[in-house]
Amino acid sequence: MKPSLVVSAVQQPCNEDRQTNLDFSIAQIHEAAAQNADLVVLPELHLGPYFCQNEDYNHFDLAQAIPGPTTAILAETARQANVVVVSTIFEKRAPGLYHNTAVVFDKDGSIAGKYRKMHIPDDPGFYEKYYFTPGDLGFTPIATSIGKLGVLVCWDQWYPEAARLMALAGAELLIYPTAIGWDAEDTDEEQQRQLEAWVTVQRGHAVANGLPVIACNRIGFEKAPDSDKGIHFWGNSFIAGPQGEILSHANATDNTLLTCTLDTARTGRVRQIWPFLRDRRIDAYGDLTQRFID
Repeated sequence: MKPSLVVSAVQQPCNEDRQTNLDFSIAQIHEAAAQNADLVVLPELHLGPYFCQNEDYNHFDLAQAIPGPTTAILAETARQANVVVVSTIFEKRAPGLYHNTAVVFDKDGSIAGKYRKMHIPDDPGFYEKYYFTPGDLGFTPIATSIGKLGVLVCWDQWYPEAARLMALAGAELLIYPTAIGWDAEDTDEEQQRQLEAWVTVQRGHAVANGLPVIACNRIGFEKAPDSDKGIHFWGNSFIAGPQGEILSHANATDNTLLTCTLDTARTGRVRQIWPFLRDRRIDAYGDLTQRFID
């Protein structure tokens, strides 16, 4: 990885019109490139509204192959802008087999790799198990021209095991494209607790693994297709350093292009000061493969 790396996260709304959303993402990629970005991260499933608020087989029509029409457009955008781009796409792998898949495009427009979301939620308003098969590519960093990227997706961000396995496999940066928000029926106090938990757990992954973290969320209220309820996506995208320090942070409402420079040499120094990988008791962790220790 370069001694310094300019990274960007695109915080955007995801409206009904897919072309408008894609055009906005592309414009932000070029804007990031104008700021000398090496890497641009887009929110989870940024092509349209978060369709997992209900279970409707018609939504499967939104899925597409990888490679496919959207990857072709984003690949060309990455090539023109000379940046690495991280996008997530509703992947149609085969009839009846779909994934929530992050695709990484290198600066030359090639697909450097992909990651299929491993942890799939199933909660009110987040009915992802209906749509997505759990990933089968493992927690494997994606090698690019700027380094090895530990790309995970949304619900994965709550699991320290996922971040740790990416770090153990050589990831130099943890990246979390996200679509997460509030239920309007929750109190203001509960909403704040949820937001703080989301930020805190990801800062914890940075600390525990000595790696920078990019968390990229969408914004805006998206009504549920079958009711007056919906999700208010809370934004608050951020970039943190290897000690969990916040380097750049967006608010809850605004279109924002976060851009900052990472001192990648400092990551190595932090790991020397706090050698967590050295002191892991790998001989004593066997029970982590158990669902619960009864």
